[in-house]
Amino acid sequence: MDARFLYPLESCKIIHLLRHGQALHNVEAEKDRNALLSPHLFDAPLTDHGHQQVENLRERVVSSGLLKRVELVVTSPLFRTMQTAVGVFGNEYKQSSMTSSPPILALEVARDRNGVRPPDMRRNVSEYQILFPTIDFSQIESEEDNLWRPDVRESEEEILARGLEFMKWLWKRPEKEVAVVSHGIVLQHMLYVFANDCDQSIRHELCKRFANCEIRTVVIVDKGMSSSTEN
Repeated sequence: MDARFLYPLESCKIIHLLRHGQALHNVEAEKDRNALLSPHLFDAPLTDHGHQQVENLRERVVSSGLLKRVELVVTSPLFRTMQTAVGVFGNEYKQSSMTSSPPILALEVARDRNGVRPPDMRRNVSEYQILFPTIDFSQIESEEDNLWRPDVRESEEEILARGLEFMKWLWKRPEKEVAVVSHGIVLQHMLYVFANDCDQSIRHELCKRFANCEIRTVVIVDKGMSSSTEN
């Protein structure tokens, strides 16, 4: 038996990190990366295949009991991520007799890499509220997208800072089991925040690129809290 650590449950959180299903800009970018600059791909939606990926994951989440355990879903406020969040964890299009759904909260800090590319620009909050009535947008301060810049692409250092900000915010939440629906590069940088605490072999596997609609589960630990309980 190779047991390395023991931590009290109250010092741990379980985080399920989920990248959105296949979206239209993912398909177009495989043909030509320059397509990501097209205004026609503004706030790109899921493809038919992406919707099927979401439906397949929904079945797994229900059958595994994960839907009952998740206390909160945090989603990026872009169309493709919210379609994924509602499709996997929501109850908008399901029978009322099915398992009750956790609250879904939209958060700017979980959105895709900002700037230059129209697929990563969001719509006005009022438009989203009509499209996604079960999502809570109260944490988004601006009606319009004032973060996306047409001529400046967000740096990886800025994304990493966002990942750290998000994890600090998440740790202060009362929920112990949370799902995060976001974007590949953002999810990777959320994991980079803790990468130095992992063995090299684990770090490589944990922080590799996310596939569309891939869910990856981690446990984060407040070592300070666990130390204080031991004294």
